[in-house]
Amino acid sequence: MSKRHTILLDENIEQALRKMQAELIRKTNKSVSFSSLINETLRKSLL
Repeated sequence: MSKRHTILLDENIEQALRKMQAELIRKTNKSVSFSSLINETLRKSLL
């Protein structure tokens, strides 16, 4: 189950994540939520 959290991101981190999001949307031609991108990025980094 997901929990809602509020975090503050540095501007350069947000820009990098938004760029990744745009690339995924372009490659898959599907919607990619910012939350799912953050979760997947953290999962890859931590697990």
